[in-house]
Amino acid sequence: MPGTTETPSVVVERVYDHPTEGDGLRLFVDRLWPRGLRRDAFHFDDWAKDLAPSTELRHWYSHDVAAFSEFRERYVHELESPTGRKAVSRVQELARGRPIVLLTATKDLRHSHAEVLGEYLRNQS
Repeated sequence: MPGTTETPSVVVERVYDHPTEGDGLRLFVDRLWPRGLRRDAFHFDDWAKDLAPSTELRHWYSHDVAAFSEFRERYVHELESPTGRKAVSRVQELARGRPIVLLTATKDLRHSHAEVLGEYLRNQS
């Protein structure tokens, strides 16, 4: 399948950052809509809710940086489930080798699910 064997460039940005020309595929990867952001003021190509952590995992983590390592393991486990693999495959097909911009409302990008997802997607072959 074209595009699924290439490792795309993947970057993580906040939803409040403005798109630049040539961004590639802009994926909103949060499960919930960001507060204070109008839909007509936010450019994204797809809302990939199915790539966001489960509600249970999101509540468990609650952005506690001390729990990030365990959160990462649990989230990767979700991504490797049949449902997660299906969602990842869908994104790879949408991207077709284009760069991917993962968009999240999270303030701390370094300790976010989007960062974990970005690493995961970069490591897919």
